[in-house]
Order: sequence, then structure tokens, then C-alpha cells
Amino acid sequence: MSIGGRSKVVWLSLLGSMTGVGALLLALDGRPAPRVDGLSLPLLAAASGPTNVDAVFATRTPLGQGQWTGIVIHHSGSPYGTAASIAAEHEAMKFRGLGHHFIIGNGNGMADGELHVGYRWLDQLPGAHAAGPKGDEHNLHSISICLVGDGDRAPFTAAQLRRLSQLVAALQHELNIPSNQVLLHREIAQTRDPGTFFPEADLRRTIAR
Repeated sequence: MSIGGRSKVVWLSLLGSMTGVGALLLALDGRPAPRVDGLSLPLLAAASGPTNVDAVFATRTPLGQGQWTGIVIHHSGSPYGTAASIAAEHEAMKFRGLGHHFIIGNGNGMADGELHVGYRWLDQLPGAHAAGPKGDEHNLHSISICLVGDGDRAPFTAAQLRRLSQLVAALQHELNIPSNQVLLHREIAQTRDPGTFFPEADLRRTIAR
């Protein structure tokens, strides 16, 4: 099935999961809450393999086949997190709404393994997530995936890591992203992100297959 046909089927079946923020309360200073609209996929939708995350390719703007050349993996740095809470942190850093393309929950704020597909991905917009000398380049051309949690204090959940592997595999396959361009944030910037508990060796073995 073509990307367009497949996307329409998956999109229609999951349209009810779209999360809107039009009814969110205004922030205390009177400004609208940061933008976090997107698509929420429960863990069950991806339980049987990477092909079941095909909903992420039903973007509102046509998929930028030549735009995305890499993937950068982050953690949120705190045990609790939602799209709204992380977007609020990004807004405080002068970003424009949620800076990541994808967020994977840990059961504390979002369901364990739940995938939030952010508006930047749905609209094929650059991210606001990467630091370092080549931060601008990665923000323009790398897909940002954020795991909720503090990888310096505790391991990520099995559901999170399974979802991460599925998502990375699907993105690599669809966009021809080589394994050497699947990066941890600490590889491009002076940071420990996504933390010492992140199982890098396991990820490398998975994507090598």
C-alpha cells in the first residue's frame, strides 16, 4: 500500500486520539498556554511491531523526504512529564511551544509507552531541541525524540524503550536515515542527556539489525 493510502487508513482510525489545547487555561501572566497540539498513540497501537506506528507518517504537511537526515534522542530530565509540562519548560526557554517532535511517556504524567506526536512533526517543522556547535543544523534536519524521565537517576521503562526502538526503526526505514545518524544528545552537545542509565549499547544493537 502506498504511503498516502496507508496513512489515510491509519489516520482515520486514530483521528479520535488527536489532542487539542484550544480549551487550556491561560497562563498566569495572561499569555496563551504553549502550543502542544498533536496526536497521542497508546502503547497498544504499537504492540506488535514497527509497522503499527505508521500513523506518525500521516502528517498534516506532506512528509519531507529530503528534510530529515538524522534522529536525536533526549530525556526530559525529570521523573514526571507531559507534552504540556515539557512545552511550558520550552516556552520558558524562549522556544515556541513544544520543541520535540515526539515524546514517549513513562507512566508518570503520560501512560507508560504512550507516544505523543507533536505539532512540529505533524506540520513538518524544524525542532527546538539540540545544543552544541551544530545545534542549528540538527534542529533543522534531525528528528527529536524525548523520553520522559531522568536518565541520570533511574532507568527508562521497558515499554518506553520498546516504543523508542519501534519509532526509530520506522523513521529510519521511511526516511532512509542511516544508523550512524541516530544520535544521543550528548554526542552533539556538552550534556549528559539522555543520562547514564540510557541503554545505548542495546539501542545500537537494535538499529544495526
